Amino acid sequence: MTQEFENASSCWKTILSDVSRNRGLLPLIEKFARENPSPAKIVFGTSGWRGEIGTDFTFNNVRIVASAIIEMLKEGDRAVMAAMGVSGFDEIKRRGVIVGHDNRFLGPVFAGEVIGLLRKAGIRTWYAGEATTPEFSAGIEMLQAACSINLTPSHNPANYAGFKFNPADGGPAGSEITTRIEEIANRMMDRSVLVPSSPEQCERVDLTYLYIQFIKDRKTIDLGRISDFLAGQDAVICVDNVHGATRGKVGKVLGVSGKIVYLRTEDDFLFGGIAPEPSEKNMAGVEKVLREAKSGLKLGVIMDPDGDRIRFADGSMQIPMNYFGAMAFHFLHVHKKIPGVVAKSVGTSNFVNAIAERLSAPVKETKVGFKNFRPYLLRTSGERAVVAFEESDGISGYNHTLEKDALFGLFLAIEMMAVTGKGLSTYLRDIMDEFGHYYPDRSGISVDHSLVGEPLVKRLSVVREKYGKGTSLLIGGAKRTVKDVITVDGTKLVFDDGSWLMIRPSGTEPKVRFYIEARTVEGKKAVFDTAERMTKEALGMT
Repeated sequence: MTQEFENASSCWKTILSDVSRNRGLLPLIEKFARENPSPAKIVFGTSGWRGEIGTDFTFNNVRIVASAIIEMLKEGDRAVMAAMGVSGFDEIKRRGVIVGHDNRFLGPVFAGEVIGLLRKAGIRTWYAGEATTPEFSAGIEMLQAACSINLTPSHNPANYAGFKFNPADGGPAGSEITTRIEEIANRMMDRSVLVPSSPEQCERVDLTYLYIQFIKDRKTIDLGRISDFLAGQDAVICVDNVHGATRGKVGKVLGVSGKIVYLRTEDDFLFGGIAPEPSEKNMAGVEKVLREAKSGLKLGVIMDPDGDRIRFADGSMQIPMNYFGAMAFHFLHVHKKIPGVVAKSVGTSNFVNAIAERLSAPVKETKVGFKNFRPYLLRTSGERAVVAFEESDGISGYNHTLEKDALFGLFLAIEMMAVTGKGLSTYLRDIMDEFGHYYPDRSGISVDHSLVGEPLVKRLSVVREKYGKGTSLLIGGAKRTVKDVITVDGTKLVFDDGSWLMIRPSGTEPKVRFYIEARTVEGKKAVFDTAERMTKEALGMT
């Protein structure tokens, strides 16, 4: 039967065309993953290395990446060790590495390969089994481990697997670390094929237990207040786990409650044929539960498979992170009296900027990628973040993990309801009435493959040169002046009415991405049209 498929990609295409009929082909994917000797180009993006199972993400290539990490740790390079937060390899061996996975196809087996190589190198190893990304981050700190390896591609479709590496502070690995892993791994691809290494017995660790202790120690989330709310209020909470590693976690943290409804907790390596992301479309099941519920207060969330992204609803509207992050800042700063700065990626709504300006809190805008929030999430930072969030559904906050955390988002939303007595959409409207209305969105266009990388960056730089501060232009027939130009990541033009657009090249695809924000719903199209026109002019496509 293997002969029917030339490679894993063609097999995956058939499986994903009808998951209910073709899930029986998964053993062929495992065969490709075990037997395919083809090298892969290893690139750690904003959140680790990802690849298609059986094509790039093979047993051999996983062993090579694990071996590259071990070689990097043994080298003891001063800059790398500083970024790792350790003194050298002896400390790493003693403090150890946590290894685990989400609940995707072959996750435990891939983890076994990694564990075997770590043990062979004399490194203490804990096996976490199925766990979420924020649990790894908290677990590193609670165990004082040297680092973790989490086999997950986050919200990517079912045909993908991934490899996340976190150093001793629990945050995403910085470029000092990932660049070295890439260099060694890609060199190994050219010269060798490693033989399988059988995993030896290692210590087990319950990361959910450690995560609960972490929350209690940090005190940003008040679990007692949440428990009282669930016990006493007329409320319903709907949690869609999308067959991911978040399943069972909320119940372990908050306890059994008849007011919490869980969706899609079963095993399903294929996620029912959908891309398991917290998208507007994927919220249909949550919204159905909320519509049918008679409770006075309603909250629904969907979380991605590794628990680092979340989207909200309350029966009246869906609330994306662009809004929820601003609400989180307002709640933590005003209601919980937590001082500090706002950390947000540059493509995120300026709604929080308006709130922060009135409350005299600085705003720190960073490049896309949660790892860029590290300077503001460290407990030793002089400018500590009240909240850190990005428009792509990731959030963390004061005294919490350096990784984005969907569970944190859920618990914070419940506590908001408990303290304010309001549903999320009511709270949001109240804040908007006080600080202004903002309507963000995003889109993009495809470009020729030959432009990916530096050529695209160079061509798009024309936008910032042509539209400097003080430049006037027409947007939807209205005259606007460029109030500010931000070039942290691409080019962001902020206009005098508070609307803005940002144009940036994708780092991995032949695409230009637009992020925009208007002050009215009707104004969104005009800002989008302006962003597209500027881009096409810069690329010579007009």
